[in-house]
Amino acid sequence: MTTLSELNSCDVPTFAERLHGIYEHSPWIPQRAAALRPFASVTALKQALQAEVSRATNEEQLGLIRAHPELAGKAAIAGELTAESTSEQAKSGLNLCSAEEFATLHKLNADYNAKFGFPFILAVKGPTGNGLTRQQIIATFTRRFRNQVSDEQQECLRQIHRIAEMRINDLLGVKLEFGPAIMQWSEELAQWSDDTDGLTCAYMTEAHRKSAAQLADWMRAAGMEVQIDEVGNVVGRYLSGAAGARTLMTGSHYDTVRNGGKYDGRLGILLPIAIVKHLNETGEKLPFDFEIVGFAEEEGVRFRSTFLGSNAITGRFDMSLLEQLDADGVSMRTALAGAGHNVSAIPAIARDPAKLLAFVEVHIEQGPVLLQRGLPLGVVTAIAGSSRYLVELRGLASHAGTTPMTMRKDAAAAAAEIVLLVEQRCGTADALVGTVGQLQVPNGSVNVIPGACKLSLDIRAADDAVRQSAVQDVLDGIAAICERRHIEFKLEKVVEASAAPCAPWLMDQLGAAVERTGLPRFDLLSGAGHDAMAMAAITDVAMLFTRCGNGGISHNPLETMTADDADIAAQALLDFLRRFQPKAQ
Repeated sequence: MTTLSELNSCDVPTFAERLHGIYEHSPWIPQRAAALRPFASVTALKQALQAEVSRATNEEQLGLIRAHPELAGKAAIAGELTAESTSEQAKSGLNLCSAEEFATLHKLNADYNAKFGFPFILAVKGPTGNGLTRQQIIATFTRRFRNQVSDEQQECLRQIHRIAEMRINDLLGVKLEFGPAIMQWSEELAQWSDDTDGLTCAYMTEAHRKSAAQLADWMRAAGMEVQIDEVGNVVGRYLSGAAGARTLMTGSHYDTVRNGGKYDGRLGILLPIAIVKHLNETGEKLPFDFEIVGFAEEEGVRFRSTFLGSNAITGRFDMSLLEQLDADGVSMRTALAGAGHNVSAIPAIARDPAKLLAFVEVHIEQGPVLLQRGLPLGVVTAIAGSSRYLVELRGLASHAGTTPMTMRKDAAAAAAEIVLLVEQRCGTADALVGTVGQLQVPNGSVNVIPGACKLSLDIRAADDAVRQSAVQDVLDGIAAICERRHIEFKLEKVVEASAAPCAPWLMDQLGAAVERTGLPRFDLLSGAGHDAMAMAAITDVAMLFTRCGNGGISHNPLETMTADDADIAAQALLDFLRRFQPKAQ
């Protein structure tokens, strides 16, 4: 086994020789990285090697990709793979393929090479390092075959870096302290779902209540005092023992969108539980009370009302929402009562801001920025404000063959123009985005001019003035389009959330913790809404983003991250907690 100290002190040929198996048949990568020594951490070493690949020419990058063998290809059968590749392919059972699986992979390899000009690269040991199944490998192979060439080349390089990361861990004997448990808990929590196919956990369903109970069990086992409050928040407290201690809060939501991912929200609960478990097992106390909140509802799936859990904590829970009905006509009040909650006690959940130090949330990025930069962590600067509307258009349904084009009142045509208006207007400023995510023609028919259309409107920006200006322009544009096309329209505002800037004093402490892991500090905006937005009403907030794989996709079963990224995020948060300095009064 090699040590980081040995790698830092040896000569360049020895350094390159020790790392010869990390990047397949590409000694130029460690040879160039050697000049950047000494490395303060294993993470810094990984980043330096990755940086050399990023700085390489396109031909060098393609050469690196082409140095890798096909999965279950001829080289594997002939025993010509490197020791590292042989071990990795065996980990996923690629040496045990059935005749049908081998034939499928052989055809995929051939078709892929014909399209892209290089072999398909996949870190077959997977996000956890325990190995993907052959079925998962074939499904990923099939999905990525649809990528554009330039995108797929970058994905291959990312997969190569993931392979290198795990090989370095093996070479240096790195044992992940937190990541494996966080990933395993994520899998176990995902078993509670409203649907048999995919993960859906809506507010106050049976799956939701079982998820809450599971989180409470893990918190207790970690050494926390635990309660589930009257809105369904799972609250765990790790007490300092100091008289009059104030509280540093963290957490995120455990509800999901329909057919969502395993890490959105839940990472921000499970990761700090793993930290508390470690602190408790080692007998370490923090100089403040540390509270983890699994917020019961953030997504608004069942009752179209977001941030129920965090709004209760801040004392801004709207009691009139208790009369909201779900798709089956069940009121929120009834759902809460059926789960054993006393709705009259919800106002008592509110916290005293004077007793809070801050709120810090860990969350997957839900986007591609960190992934494209090759960074596991990022410090959030602000959470974008959001305006959401439902738009109903009503024209006149008439015969598609007999109604002249100049006499039509086509609701779908008006909707199409609105979609393009949103795209055009929201492309005019940085950190401004607009989306029409829902679009439907009720009772539409192929030979009938659409008489009605429904669409959603979502406009977000880091600056509230920028967002509000865009919203007004779009709403004015909708009115003008509808007047010109003789379409009636109705608007329903469903969300109006102000932007939430993160506190610089917290950002700096988080950034310093990130840098102490061996990573550079990188700041980025959150375009998605988070519970930290609501918590900003009563205390300073900050967020730590972790990298999201599969192109940054989220709110989707393909949402993924790695045990290594979960581990380094936990290491950074633990370091932040140990060195935390309260805001100067």
